[in-house]
Amino acid sequence: MTLIANIRKPEFEKIFGEFLDLKRKTVSNVDAIVEDIIEQVRLNGDAALVELTKIHDRHDIDTNTLRFTENEIARSIQCCTKEHLSALSVATERIRDYHKRQLPEDLDYVDATGVRLGCRWKPIRAIGLYVPGGTASYPSSVLMNALPAKAAGVQRIVMVVPTPDGEINPLVIAAADIAGVDEIYRIGGAQAIAALAYGTESIEAVDKVVGPGNIYVSAAKKMVFGQVGICLLYTSDAADERSSVDLGGR
Repeated sequence: MTLIANIRKPEFEKIFGEFLDLKRKTVSNVDAIVEDIIEQVRLNGDAALVELTKIHDRHDIDTNTLRFTENEIARSIQCCTKEHLSALSVATERIRDYHKRQLPEDLDYVDATGVRLGCRWKPIRAIGLYVPGGTASYPSSVLMNALPAKAAGVQRIVMVVPTPDGEINPLVIAAADIAGVDEIYRIGGAQAIAALAYGTESIEAVDKVVGPGNIYVSAAKKMVFGQVGICLLYTSDAADERSSVDLGGR
């Protein structure tokens, strides 16, 4: 829901102040919710993921259906048009080429005193890629996070994506397949971040978590930092269902 507050109106300061207060309260409440979710996943593993997915995504899964199978991936790809798949392929090649050019070079030399100096770049072992679901379902998010990892030589790329009411954008799955994602799980929210950070019976923990998400996902990333590496703390506007404010001057 959008709140329209005209900066030229005398009541703007009051409206905007109330808006900021609401946000502070919301964030405080979110932190408490997310902390509880993370603890549930740490203690109960897959069972917590199943229960939380039922509650938040209105989707019944079990430990056997947490992960997308090869047949499910193939069916998703078949649902995509040739034009869309072609566009994903073109984008993949362009993104891959760009990030290959970013790879740093090792340094190895002997200085004037005879001392050998240098540094060596090595990819991390595994990353977890969070991809928003529902209305904020962007195949581009898959490509722009998975392909740099592939270019760097990351051995294992794990993707988590929520499937509200059991629905999934087939292009997201197709993008993951084209980008070389190794594992795809139908879980989202803070519980998915916790699973990537701490691991469960079905999901091996990763070394770093990347990708945009809503306020709950961002809060979870902040809380697991240190257990795993994280990318920038930001939210996907479309994935974040909080109110926004339009500072209109009309």
